Amino acid sequence: MSNHRILVTAAGGQLGRLTINALLKRVPAGQIVAGLRDPTKGADLAAKGVSVVAADYSKPETLDAAFTGIDRLLLISSNELGQRVAQHRNVIDAAKRAGVKLIAYTSVLRADTSKLSVAQEHLPTEELIRASGIPFVLLRNGWYTENYTASIPAALAHDALVSSARDGLIASATRADYADAAAIVLTSTDDHAGKVYELAGDQAYTLEDFATEISKQSGRTIPYVRLPEAEFKAMMLNAGLPEELAELIATSNTAAANGALFDDSHKLSRLIGRKTTPFATTIAEALKA
Repeated sequence: MSNHRILVTAAGGQLGRLTINALLKRVPAGQIVAGLRDPTKGADLAAKGVSVVAADYSKPETLDAAFTGIDRLLLISSNELGQRVAQHRNVIDAAKRAGVKLIAYTSVLRADTSKLSVAQEHLPTEELIRASGIPFVLLRNGWYTENYTASIPAALAHDALVSSARDGLIASATRADYADAAAIVLTSTDDHAGKVYELAGDQAYTLEDFATEISKQSGRTIPYVRLPEAEFKAMMLNAGLPEELAELIATSNTAAANGALFDDSHKLSRLIGRKTTPFATTIAEALKA
C-alpha cells in the first residue's frame, strides 16, 4: 500500500465519487483529497474522512491551492464540451507548479486513432500531459454501460430502443469498473508511469442484444430500431436535447457502428483483477432505480 497523498478532480461527479469510494478500500481516508468546483457539495465525502477542497478547472488559483502537497493526481476529464482542452491545460499547469509526481488522466479508448468526436479534445490533452514533463498514466476508458442504460426510460416509454449504432459491437464497462482501475493505479506501489491503458469491458454486445435484454428483464417487447445518423439526431433534438449533446450522441453511435467502441484486449479486467460487470447486471440495476 502506498502512502502518497492523492487528489481526485471532479470528485462531485459520478466517476469521481466512485473513484473516491474505490480509494477508500485501499488507503486511509487521510491520504485522499476530493477536488470539487463547489466544496460545499462534498459533505458526504468529508463525513468519510476525505479532505474536500475547491478545485475549479476554470479558476487556476483554486488549483494551485488544492494541489499543494499532492503526490498523485487523477484528472477526470471535464464535461464541458468545447472547453475541455483549455480547462485541462489549467489543471496540468497547476500540477506542474505544485510538483505533482504522477498525473493519471481519464481519456478515451484509442484516443490517437478514434473516430469518436470526443477524441478531438482528449488527444490534445494527452499531448499537453506528455509535454508537461510530469510522469503520467493514460487511462483510455471505453464507453460507460450507463450511457446506454440511461436510454431505458425512453425505450420503455416509446416501445423501442433507437440508435445510429447499427450492429456495431460495444465493449462497455460500468463507471465502477473504471473507477476501480483508477484507484488501483493511483495507489499501486508498481511503476505505472508512461503506461497507456486501453480499457474496455469483457463482454461485447450490439444494441440489438441490449434491447433483447431490456425486453427479457422488463417483460416488455422492446425492438431495436436502426436509424441513419441525421434522423437519430433530429429525433433527439425534437425530444429537447441541446444541439451539441444531440450531435455528440449521434456521431458517437455512428462511430460505434464502425467499431470505435469495440475492444477485446481485456486489459481492464486484468488491471482490476476481476471480470468487468456484465451489461445485463447494469440493466437490472437501472430497471430497479
